[in-house]
Amino acid sequence: MISRKAKLLLIFMAITLVVSLAGCGNKAAAPEGNKAWAPQKQVTFVAVAGAGGGLDMVARTMAKIFDQKKIVTQPMMVENKPGGGQVTGTVAFANQSVKDDHKLLIASTPFILNYIKKDGNSPIGPDQIYPLAMVQGDYGVIAVRAESKYQTLKELMDAVKSNPANVTFIGGGGPGTWDYLNVVQVAKKAGVDIKAMKYNPYDGGGEALTALLGGHGDAMTSDVSSIKQYLQAGKVRVLGVGSKEKMASDEIMKAVPTYKEQGFDVVTINWRGVFLGKDVPEAAKKYWGEKVAELVKTPEWKDDLKKQGVIEMYADAKGFYDLIKAEQKIYTEIYKELGMAAADK
Repeated sequence: MISRKAKLLLIFMAITLVVSLAGCGNKAAAPEGNKAWAPQKQVTFVAVAGAGGGLDMVARTMAKIFDQKKIVTQPMMVENKPGGGQVTGTVAFANQSVKDDHKLLIASTPFILNYIKKDGNSPIGPDQIYPLAMVQGDYGVIAVRAESKYQTLKELMDAVKSNPANVTFIGGGGPGTWDYLNVVQVAKKAGVDIKAMKYNPYDGGGEALTALLGGHGDAMTSDVSSIKQYLQAGKVRVLGVGSKEKMASDEIMKAVPTYKEQGFDVVTINWRGVFLGKDVPEAAKKYWGEKVAELVKTPEWKDDLKKQGVIEMYADAKGFYDLIKAEQKIYTEIYKELGMAAADK
């Protein structure tokens, strides 16, 4: 016959076993309930400019490397959504993809410019969309056709200063966009009446370059990645680049003089970054942030940046947001000087 003490011991052991098994069951179930988010269908990169420009290159390069390195295993596609100097695609994305965790937007500095300038027509700023990461930077350039009469940046600026109506600039965005500011800042240093300058906008660097080669403008304001292959092919002459120093390590751009060394104390750089919808779940934001951070460390990404002539410039979500907010203040002051600042920004 089992003693009272033995019975109590058996009961205690049984309770301990049940509790232990219950604990194990909870631990086994936890990973399923807290399973990390990952895409379950096709992923879309939205480049808010036409094919052939810098944003298009970013989107296609990211999709290619994500796939090649198996960083993301779901199929990926690139959708070009040009219009309004990035406004059309950005506004559509912010409104229609606010919770879409399978869609990423690729935009650049004009994203914030269109938000703060008077006629920018964009209600979308860094607080209406989620800045995920800055992935690269691109110096500004001013270029002409290879057969152009303008041999130097000074010759071009002297002509504009003498008679602004006789020189037509073209760029991948309307007045007040980054392309516009790239040339306006140089012209201002040259003593040009910047309000009298002739500027024709196009939807993206690809269209603007086609217009330049077709003789629809005298000079183009753009960035290194959009113009580099055409310089290499001998179709354009780049009169100046907005880098701090000559791009000595770039075989194609190394001979191009900077704005500064030609007497125009201006440095112009256009960032490019990745955005998500504002209300995308935190788990998806974390996933994409980690995947982009992994991508920018790959040799393939670094090699591609070098080929394009752009700068390796990465910032995570917080750093990217802080940068945009700081730029918002800087560019607002420039717009105020030009009479182009939105009243409520």
